[in-house]
Amino acid sequence: MSHKSTRIAAMIASFQGQEMDAHYLGFFDCFNRQMFYEAHDVLEDIWLADRHGANGDFYKGLIQLAGAFVHLQKSRLRPSAALFKLARTNLEKYPGIHEQLNLVAVLAMISDWQQRLEQGQFLLNPLATHAAPEMKTQRSHPDGQ
Repeated sequence: MSHKSTRIAAMIASFQGQEMDAHYLGFFDCFNRQMFYEAHDVLEDIWLADRHGANGDFYKGLIQLAGAFVHLQKSRLRPSAALFKLARTNLEKYPGIHEQLNLVAVLAMISDWQQRLEQGQFLLNPLATHAAPEMKTQRSHPDGQ
């Protein structure tokens, strides 16, 4: 097992055995802790397996979204904006709720961060003045609703 694989296994260990893939759940955990690079790494494992499948563009869009925030953390504002646009293009192919994720809210969040970059004319890092967003999956109810 590579160092990267060992690190990822440790990040997703607490999500093993749940109803959704541990890598998918680990992505949100890392993202919400502002560990955007790690979120990208964790999700990359399932994207590589499904990149030509039904969820390939979905996972790719989430990876690009995490990457956009990696660029913001490094004050690379134009590359961040480019990844926000790519993430949007990939995620808008899916229905409003997909894999228990409210994509309507995610797409609105992407638009909000793109707008902040544009309003600051790519000179002001919105991550310096705004709290980083969080994303959560919607838990299904026991009765299926």
